[in-house]
Amino acid sequence: MNKKKIGIAIAAPGGAALDDAALARGIARLEEQGCLVHNYYDSALKMQRFAGTDAGRLAQLNAAAADPDAQIVVALRGQYGISRILPDIDFKAMADSGKLFVGYSDFTAFHMGLMQATGRASFAGPMMCDDFIRDEPVEYTLKQFWDCLRGPRHYVRGTAAGNPQVDLDGTLWGGNLAMLVHLLGTPYFPHIEGGILFIEDINEHPYRVERMLLQLLHAGVLQKQKALVFGDISGYRLNPADNGYDFDAMLAFIRGRLPIPVLTGLPFGHIKERCTLPFGGRAHLVSDDAGFGLTVSDYPTLQAD
Repeated sequence: MNKKKIGIAIAAPGGAALDDAALARGIARLEEQGCLVHNYYDSALKMQRFAGTDAGRLAQLNAAAADPDAQIVVALRGQYGISRILPDIDFKAMADSGKLFVGYSDFTAFHMGLMQATGRASFAGPMMCDDFIRDEPVEYTLKQFWDCLRGPRHYVRGTAAGNPQVDLDGTLWGGNLAMLVHLLGTPYFPHIEGGILFIEDINEHPYRVERMLLQLLHAGVLQKQKALVFGDISGYRLNPADNGYDFDAMLAFIRGRLPIPVLTGLPFGHIKERCTLPFGGRAHLVSDDAGFGLTVSDYPTLQAD
């Protein structure tokens, strides 16, 4: 009996592909691995910095969710764009489709809206550009993706010194810090208590990271969580005016201010070796002197053949 192919639909609710030839190679590589790929992105329809008009990008998302041959919907790219179409996304239809939605960065807004509207879990993980189109695929990133979606449990190891000792359970949620704060006070911000919140960001100076975390604190969000876990924070530039204020100084201040443990070392963010995380899964977090282990369960997975 032939094994059923895994169907992957590509939608671009945000930015456009920077290299159409590389995208084609990435699609071909997935097909060679036995996947059935339906690409709803059309580079000819790019508009300004977006992968199409707002209506066009929404149509891509709707078509991918309605595709009967797809089990997975992977975002083409992050950058920016979902914020413009959030009010028009039918999150109930997205949840009812049964699809496993995957992406990070700007796609954090989709994870947030889906969880708030329906309680449906989704996946903070790789996107077509550039995780699936690299000349040299990153084994860790792709293995994390497939292992997580196949389930039923998923494990991530974070390596860092100086973390507090914890052994706790909670709902796993989070993503791009700027997007989290961007949605604060909107109908798309899920009200999660007792959660394990993970964050990452790119091109945000440590003082901006601190400011956004303080906003979440002042809004009453962080007090309701069991732990905060830092992924990658990079791409910023320090200057002489910082006078010793850097990421470590910010981290020390945040650890002294927040009423919950703060851990670092999660391999997630705008980096090549990126884990996949079930947004909305049930997580068990245990730390030791060298880092921590994060085990996630109780989330939707690919159905067995």
